This record gives sequence, structure tokens and C-alpha cells, in this order.
Amino acid sequence: MTRTRTTSRRRSAAGAGVFTGLVTAAAAVGSVAAGSADRTYSALRLPAWAPPAWLFGPVWSVLYAMIAASGWLLWRNAGGIAPARPALGCYAGQLVLNAVWPPLFFGARRYGLALIEILLLVMVLIATLVLFARRHRIAAGLLLPYLGWTIFAACLNAAIWKLNR
Repeated sequence: MTRTRTTSRRRSAAGAGVFTGLVTAAAAVGSVAAGSADRTYSALRLPAWAPPAWLFGPVWSVLYAMIAASGWLLWRNAGGIAPARPALGCYAGQLVLNAVWPPLFFGARRYGLALIEILLLVMVLIATLVLFARRHRIAAGLLLPYLGWTIFAACLNAAIWKLNR
């Protein structure tokens, strides 16, 4: 193996670690700030179509892995941050918005404000998807389940806001 290949593989692995770390940090911030989300969720008046509380952990674990892989693929394909700055900027923005929603919804119990925030997340996520699709279709495709789940979560947030005013 040549030195360039070894360096490239190390750089790629380091990039994967960075994206995994960023997504893990966003998940951790949201999780810690949300406190006892299970108890809060169970105490709410929920629509009949609301999923059980136990489902959120496994779903988000899979989605977070896909979000990290998506960012890494785009970064690797672009050859760094600079060539993909707009796409990765939107990616960073959606991670921040993702981390902010749980404290608003579960911590502060500001369901209306959380609804506005998650709708902003949906818009930034759509922009991220469009920018990713221009550079790497698989990276964009990995974000589609996340978008679907986030739209579902926004609908659930709206229903909870209406039922618990």
C-alpha cells in the first residue's frame, strides 16, 4: 500500500470519527437537556396515532447513524469542507436544531415554540437534502428517513400542542 493510500484511509477514518462525534454530541445535548422524556411523554394527552415512548430510542439510534454516515459520505466525496461548505453548513444547522428541540419540548414544555422550531428544522433539512443530492445521491438518500420521521414528529408535536393547551 502506498503512503498516499494510507494517509487517505486515515483521513477518511478520522472524518468518519468527526461526523460520528458531531452527531453523538447533538444527540447527547438533546437527551441530557430533555431530562425525563419518557415520563413527560407518558403524562401528555396524546393522539390515538402516537407511538409508544419505547420506540423513540431505537428509531433515533438508527437515524443518528444514518445522519453521521450521510455527512461523512458527502465530506469524503467533496474532498473536504471547503468544496461543500453550503451543504455542510446546512448539515450543521440541522444538527443544532435537532439538539434544540428536545429541551424546548420536554424540558421547557413549550409545545408551541417546539412546533415552530421543528418546522424550521424540517425546512433546513429539506435544504440540506437538496444540497446533498447535488453532490452525492446516497448521502442525500440516507437523510430521507430522518426527514420523514421529523415530519411525523412535527405532526405529533402539533397534535400534542393542541391537546395539551
